[in-house]
Amino acid sequence: MSYRVLVVQPAFSANAYVVHARSLGWDVVVASYENEGRKVADAVRSLATEILTVDTNDNAALEAAVERAHQRNPIHAVVAGGEYYVPAAARLSARLGLTGLDLAAVDKVRHKARMREAVAAAGLEVPKFTVVRELTEIDEACAYVGFPAVIKPVDSGGSVHVSRVDSVEEARAAMAAMHAEEGLEFDRALTTDAILEQYVPGTEYSADGYVRDGEVVVVAVTRKLLGPEPRFLELGHLTPAPLDTPTRDEIASYATGVVEAVGITTGPFHCELRLNDGRPVLMEVAARLPGDKITELMEMATGLALPGRVLADLTGADPVSAQAHREPVAKAAGIRFLTAGGTGSYSRLDGWEELTTEPWVVASPVLIEPGAGIKTDEADYSCRIAAVVFTADSPEEAHERWSEIGDRVRVLGA
Repeated sequence: MSYRVLVVQPAFSANAYVVHARSLGWDVVVASYENEGRKVADAVRSLATEILTVDTNDNAALEAAVERAHQRNPIHAVVAGGEYYVPAAARLSARLGLTGLDLAAVDKVRHKARMREAVAAAGLEVPKFTVVRELTEIDEACAYVGFPAVIKPVDSGGSVHVSRVDSVEEARAAMAAMHAEEGLEFDRALTTDAILEQYVPGTEYSADGYVRDGEVVVVAVTRKLLGPEPRFLELGHLTPAPLDTPTRDEIASYATGVVEAVGITTGPFHCELRLNDGRPVLMEVAARLPGDKITELMEMATGLALPGRVLADLTGADPVSAQAHREPVAKAAGIRFLTAGGTGSYSRLDGWEELTTEPWVVASPVLIEPGAGIKTDEADYSCRIAAVVFTADSPEEAHERWSEIGDRVRVLGA
């Protein structure tokens, strides 16, 4: 049977839904504003069976357009094209009577404070935290949480405005920067409500997988490699993480509890955590595909095509015929991101051509061209200028290759 899938404003890793569904011969409807900061990639546009041009930030307009499309030709599943469209996908699934994320879970996976409240209520460890809405609340919040602490918007992503603070003055400055922000994410103003939470030391990981009929399946645990604090820019990922089996199992068990606590009963999940003295502590959990090519790393190392598995579960298709399970192509995989080191621009990547000819390099996209302006604070994903996706024969070798890439490529300034 052929299915018809709707992807709401696909971007980044969610483009894989479109690619995978079309590879099966399924129809794909893409809802996209196709204007300003919300345009689909050319490759997605060329693959889509139908483009619904609609303001995807206008719930009423989006629902009306999707209902008309559903009446013309039934839609069998709705998936979010990114973090900000998880609520829309859940509402549309419910409205069309389709399998999807429970509406009660949406608030918990999109609002970091409510997320932590739900996880703590389940008896799982979370950082001590409080919500801060106004600059006048900072002093009291700092007195409650203590230092060091981390401040972040309650519902943004991509490390935007996430920073470590070690004093009331630093916390005030971070909060003021959030309130002064004029940038938009998918044409949405960034949230000014924040949480201030206890800083958790330790190595960071993500546990990624899917939920089917309430059963949580952790497919892979990935090591996250971060840039220098006080920011938390992600500079790489290694799948599987170089961990012993008991530690990996402990992380998987904790992530399973987190997913259950926030009420994800179907679809993908991406759970970020830190190991603090061997104890997992929640950073975030999302009801979407992981970003930063982690989806591809998982497929290379485990054989599971997560977009295919999610689409199969939502439509009721057989996962095997939906090509969700394949043979792994490597024992480990990773990605290394490069930055300009806060210089504001760069002129050349020295050693890039030689590196990218290595047989273990899978992909090497340049994300920001030489000469273009780059934010100097190295604060979030928009500062990354290039990436290298690679394979290895072990998690340990993957870590070595991550370091080797940084040693071999020099970013020359403008």
